[in-house]
Amino acid sequence: MGLMKLATYFRNRGDDVRFFKGDLRNLAADLLFEEFWKDNYNIALGKYTGLMREHIKTGKLAPLNELNTIPEFTSEKKLRNARKRYADGNYPKFDIVGITTLFTFYWKETIDTINTSKKFVAENGRILVGGIASTILPLEIEKATGIKPYLNDRVGALLDRPGQIDSDSTDIIDELPLDYSILEEIEYRYPASNAYFGYMTRGCVNNCTFCAVPRLEPKYCQRISIKEQIAETIQRFGVQKDLLLLDNNVFASSKFNNIIDEINELGFGKGETYNSANEYSIAINNISEEYNVRTYVRKVIKLYDSVVPKLSENEQGVFYNSREELGLLYADTATRESVLAFDETFAPLYERFVYSKLNTSRGRVRYIDFNQGVDARLMTEAKMKKLSEVNIRPLRIAFDHWGVDPQKPKSRPIRDIYTDAVRLAAKYGIRDLSNYLLYNSDDDVPDELYLRLQLNINLCEELGVSIYSFPMKYHPIDDPEYFDNRNFAGKAWNRKYIRAIQAVLNSTHGKIGRGKSFFEAAFGKDLDQFHQILMMPEAFIIERHKYDKEAYDAYLKDGSKRIIKAEDLKRYGNMTAEWRAKFTALTLRQRKQAEKVIHNNIFTDETCDNADSAVSDVLRYYRIKR
Repeated sequence: MGLMKLATYFRNRGDDVRFFKGDLRNLAADLLFEEFWKDNYNIALGKYTGLMREHIKTGKLAPLNELNTIPEFTSEKKLRNARKRYADGNYPKFDIVGITTLFTFYWKETIDTINTSKKFVAENGRILVGGIASTILPLEIEKATGIKPYLNDRVGALLDRPGQIDSDSTDIIDELPLDYSILEEIEYRYPASNAYFGYMTRGCVNNCTFCAVPRLEPKYCQRISIKEQIAETIQRFGVQKDLLLLDNNVFASSKFNNIIDEINELGFGKGETYNSANEYSIAINNISEEYNVRTYVRKVIKLYDSVVPKLSENEQGVFYNSREELGLLYADTATRESVLAFDETFAPLYERFVYSKLNTSRGRVRYIDFNQGVDARLMTEAKMKKLSEVNIRPLRIAFDHWGVDPQKPKSRPIRDIYTDAVRLAAKYGIRDLSNYLLYNSDDDVPDELYLRLQLNINLCEELGVSIYSFPMKYHPIDDPEYFDNRNFAGKAWNRKYIRAIQAVLNSTHGKIGRGKSFFEAAFGKDLDQFHQILMMPEAFIIERHKYDKEAYDAYLKDGSKRIIKAEDLKRYGNMTAEWRAKFTALTLRQRKQAEKVIHNNIFTDETCDNADSAVSDVLRYYRIKR
């Protein structure tokens, strides 16, 4: 979102803006090709631009040799020069490079990106580094890169005043509409790409010890209207299906009712539906108005290609010839002028074969999502009733503790507060819920994670709701020992317990649904079984159906389509039972010796073989690779 706002800001100033996500070497190759192609453009070579890019990036002679067989290709020397520049790291330059640093667990990628980006900056250019990691760890970023991150004088990194990037600007960047066109520049598709993104409040009234929001958004803002932003988004990029709000604590707002009323007015009330925008019309209008032409020309070429299979054989021939004549077969040969000239031909085809099929008289249901979750401690019946006026899905509720809030030892247990919130949601017809479960902090123990997950399963059965749980591992981002690694373990946790939870989540794709049998298979039927899973060898957790015949039979009974070769099941199917029997048979002294190794989760020759023979026999199961 930060980069989308900056894109709007710089584009409004008349700058040429480009967005990139991924390996910056790929960007360098594309830029060098574009510089080469600008001076050597030839419609007849459109089919071969992939070979040119390949040579620039790899230096391989095969693509160059193939190009030299084409009469129209007369630029070998210039292409070799582009390749040399790539190999030397002599990349095309920008006046400004803006980098968002995201989360601290991408530390290495973040530092590599900042350092590599220096090759793209003009001699007198600027690198702007912002975002979550750089706000929390600015000194560490500067030490690793030599680049001082952006921080304003109010501690946080919000661009919430005029003149913060350019002294002559009156724009408040944080309030600008987002430039959705940059999402079309990359192959990656964000999961919530068909949505308006925004904030209707900023900050949070709490100061939880594990949370970075007070530093990112230090001042709580009661209400931000997004009407104008959405109106501008519709005009430039078309209507979006959903509304994704990243407010950190919307229930804390004294303007909560006004916020819900505005969401209703924007078309996200109960039962509201949506018909999609015409992607081609949006693209052609932006090309006509010279808004991010490079990106929308490429998009139009993809739309041309998408229509081809829907045409009759005769229509395909005519369509191909018309495109070929205007150089519209390939994105590299297409121009703004040729795309606009072809509009009269293509617009009715897109309407007939694509757009008319997308929309129905009933439309598609729209949803609103407070993506960061709401605070159950601030829930009231009046607020839940008001919230039920909009089509919220899912309702996300934080469930970070089982007992009392560590910062408020005299308060009610969080489990009771959370349960009341879920019951209220069900009472007012909100049946799709989700929650974030913090674990691995010094304030929790493994049993409490299990109990919170189990409570959600029970509430689903009792209330007929659907709750998806997302366990979130705590990590102390300020501790210099841990900010660039993932090795922290809370007081009641250890490396093995953490890895066991992650192994379970690996097979559930990070979330836990409503099925009781599924939950019990993943985490155990009770705390005793949960403790056993925490200690179980990792391969046995992730591929339980392979190493445990009983588990495999249960999978089949539940209708699973998992198929294991008979010989594998015969060979491995009782290994979990073998491990369990041998582990249980250990004496108290032997178990302590085994647990010391298992808790560290390091199973080398040294740790496994230099132990009591019975202990070594148990530890060998932990060395099985999945």
